[in-house]
Amino acid sequence: MRNTTLVHIEKDGKWLMMHRTKKENDENHDKWIGIGGKFKDGESPYECAVRETFEETGLMLMSAKLRGIVTFVSDEWGTEYMFVYTSDAFKGELKECDEGSLEWIKKEDTLSLPIWEGDRLFLKMLIDNAPFFEMKLVYRGEKLVRHEIR
Repeated sequence: MRNTTLVHIEKDGKWLMMHRTKKENDENHDKWIGIGGKFKDGESPYECAVRETFEETGLMLMSAKLRGIVTFVSDEWGTEYMFVYTSDAFKGELKECDEGSLEWIKKEDTLSLPIWEGDRLFLKMLIDNAPFFEMKLVYRGEKLVRHEIR
């Protein structure tokens, strides 16, 4: 089991998204995802979100709002608890990322990108400014076989 963060950084009605194309054996290979990654020992979710954002983008989050928690269950990749944040408060200059290509994409357009099926569910909730949510997504391979939203 692993703990991760995912940050959707917003600017001018767009989110900063990463097209994961550069890492081998990447469960997100060729998919578009937000910014984030795995916790280091002793990190809080917020600390992880800030660190991962800086490492992947060169941007320093000034604040971020915890929007939900997603439990991923996968027959291929195990179980993951993901803390989902949004932020429109950051500073710095965008840098090249060694995990994929970074691009600002209209929030509504993210739903038509090659993304995980379950990501569409929580992205829609973020777009609609839904209240804090807890979601469980169960996958067999890349197929979403069950989901629960609380």
